[in-house]
Amino acid sequence: MLIINVDGGARGNPGPAAIGVVMARPDGSVVEEIAEPIGTATNNVAEYRALLAALARARELGETEVELIGDSELVAKQITGDYKVKNPDMQRLHAEATAALTGFQKWTIRTVPRAQNAAADALVNQALDAA
Repeated sequence: MLIINVDGGARGNPGPAAIGVVMARPDGSVVEEIAEPIGTATNNVAEYRALLAALARARELGETEVELIGDSELVAKQITGDYKVKNPDMQRLHAEATAALTGFQKWTIRTVPRAQNAAADALVNQALDAA
């Protein structure tokens, strides 16, 4: 079981963008962190790209259960089906994310206030500053 905090951000919308991911065990021990620039993107695209990177890495690690935590209500509600995905670019990313989730035996996704996602947010800014 991995608890995964994800965040994506862009300076400008669109603008230089990056992802931040913190993967931890339920006891809080950090398994891995990801901080990567992703080129030019919108904030919402960056949020999805962070989710996709986290899911891909969790699968590589052999995980079968994930709890996804982020500060993007849009992404979380689109993944759970509470919001429709109208934008064509987002539809592609949404389809990739839902397909990736089918590879897990159990998954959940929820949102938290940005302050509670500070570690993932810091990784986004670290990647943007380094780019």
